[in-house]
Amino acid sequence: MVDWDRVEELRSKGWDWERIADDPKVGFHPDTSVRESGRALRGLYHRQKLRERRQGPTTTSPKKAAETKERRWTLTRIGYLLTPILGVWFTFAYLIPSPVGLLLPAIPYLALGLAVAAFVLLFGLWRSGKERWSKLLRKTVVTGVVIGFVISGLIALGAVLFFGCPYLPSAASATSQPGPGWTSVHVSAWKDNGRVVVYFYGATWCPYCSASSWAVYKALSEFGSVTGVNNALAYSDPGDIYGSTPEVDLSTISFSSQQVSFQVSEYSGDPSGHPFPGTSNCYQQAYVNAYSQASIPFLAVNGQYIHGGSSLINPADLQTWQGTGAGTVQAAVANEDTSSGSPWLVIQDQAWWTMAFVAKSTGDSVSALASQYHWSSATTNSVTSDLAQIQ
Repeated sequence: MVDWDRVEELRSKGWDWERIADDPKVGFHPDTSVRESGRALRGLYHRQKLRERRQGPTTTSPKKAAETKERRWTLTRIGYLLTPILGVWFTFAYLIPSPVGLLLPAIPYLALGLAVAAFVLLFGLWRSGKERWSKLLRKTVVTGVVIGFVISGLIALGAVLFFGCPYLPSAASATSQPGPGWTSVHVSAWKDNGRVVVYFYGATWCPYCSASSWAVYKALSEFGSVTGVNNALAYSDPGDIYGSTPEVDLSTISFSSQQVSFQVSEYSGDPSGHPFPGTSNCYQQAYVNAYSQASIPFLAVNGQYIHGGSSLINPADLQTWQGTGAGTVQAAVANEDTSSGSPWLVIQDQAWWTMAFVAKSTGDSVSALASQYHWSSATTNSVTSDLAQIQ
C-alpha cells in the first residue's frame, strides 16, 4: 500500500517521480510489466487525488494527525519560544543598559515579561503532561534564542548608529567612591563641546530632589555664573513627606561656565501622581536607565561619577526652613554661613564632594580653579581633601 503522506513529503523536497517510486518507505510496487515506475506512480497519485476530491473530506491518517497536533502552537511551545527571547534580551539589557536596554529597560519591564513567559511555559508543561520535550520544541527554543540575539543586536545597532547613544555597562560594574552615595563607572567622558557635563534628574515636587538641589546649585556657582536664582526659589509638594522642603528649581536657572555644561531634566508641573521628568536626548535617557535605580534625584558628573538611588541631602535636615525659608537657605549657601544652625552646615559636605568630582573631570588643579573662580579658603581646602580621596 502506497504511503501517500511519504509521497507528499518527498514531493515537497523536490524529488522527481522516479526517485519517489524507488523509495522503499513509499511502498510502491508496480507490476513487472511497468517500464517507468515514476510515471506509473504519478498517474496513480493523480487518480488518488481525483478520487479524494470526488469523495470529499476524509479522515486524516494517524501519522498526519500526530504531526498536525505536534505543530500546534500550544502554551508549552509558546513558552519555549518567548522564554529564551526575553531571557536573552533581558541579559543583554541588564549587562549593557545602553544601548540594548534603551527601548525596554531590563528592570522592571523585561524582567516582568520574562517572568510572565516563564509562567506560561510552566503552566503549559503542567497542563500538557506528556508534552515535555520533542524535536519540534528543541527547534522552538533555538529559534527563540536566535530571535533574542537578533532583537538585542538590532536595538543596539539602531541606538548607536541613528541616535548616537553611549555604551554603558551595568550598575553592578560601578566602583564605590569615598563621597556618600557616590560611585564611578569606567566609560568615556560625557562632554559638551569639551566641557564637563553635570546632569541632574529630578522633580520639584520631590523633597529629596529639593534638598539635593542646594548642593548642585552651590557646586555650579563655584564653576561659573548662576543667574535667575531669586525667581527659582520654591518648595516641594506640601502634601508629601517632608512637605514644602525649600529648593532651587534647577530647570529655571541660567548657568554659564568655561569648564562645565549643566544639563537638567526636572519636572516642575502639577505634582498630582508625582510624575518623573522626561529626558531630552539619548545620553540623558541612557544614564537614567543605567544608573538612576529608577529613583530621583539622580546626578551624573562627566558621565563617570554617579550619585543615584539616594538623596544627596536629607530633607529632614532642612525642615527648620519648611515653607518660608528658601531665601534664607539660598543666602546661607551663597555666603557659606557657618554660624550655629545654618543650613549651609547641612549642605556643605555634598556640595564640596560634587565640586571635587567636577574638578577631577576638568583635569585642572584645585589651586588654579580656586584662583579662577575665587573660592573661599574653606571650600578650597575641603575640595582639595576630597579630590585626594577620589579613586
